Amino acid sequence: MTLKERLVKEALVLFSTKGYMSTSISDVMARAGSSKGGLYNHFKSKEELLLEALSTARKIWRERNLDGVSPDDRPLLQIKRILENYRDRYLPDEESLPGGCIFVSLVVELSHQEPRLAAEVNEGFIRFKGLLTRLLEKEQRDGGLKPGVEVERVVTMIFSGLLGACVIYTSDKSKENLGLAIDSLLEHLSSISR
Repeated sequence: MTLKERLVKEALVLFSTKGYMSTSISDVMARAGSSKGGLYNHFKSKEELLLEALSTARKIWRERNLDGVSPDDRPLLQIKRILENYRDRYLPDEESLPGGCIFVSLVVELSHQEPRLAAEVNEGFIRFKGLLTRLLEKEQRDGGLKPGVEVERVVTMIFSGLLGACVIYTSDKSKENLGLAIDSLLEHLSSISR
């Protein structure tokens, strides 16, 4: 692993557990075993390091949550697989993101203190809701949803449910509670399916 990769990995862990504002450049350097010069050879600022860490976090999110999701599967099954992956592969990833979903933590932390950075984090939420919307609209066009199902409401429920599951899991690390939260979403998806 290169020094730059180590710096990003350790920044990701620290931003995930301590937050952006409470993590100092010195904290990152100490965890990565780097000097100030080593860090600044790769990143001009803490903000630039955050942006690189977010890029890595997005990659982790895609790898964990989209694992086994086939575009050939029925859209509702794709969503169910994403939810199962979120429960089984993403949130419990103590090595990469010991503080839980870094996006939820950062958007809350940064929304008032660094709104521009919070908007950068929020872009991922917008894209994820867009993915859910496209999948559910396709399921609806294909006749797979019961009549009267409102896609926007279902997307809001799934998204809010995932955020809630993340907060609960971050606070208690209970896989049982996480399972209950995700299972509730999965049951609702089954109830709207034809």
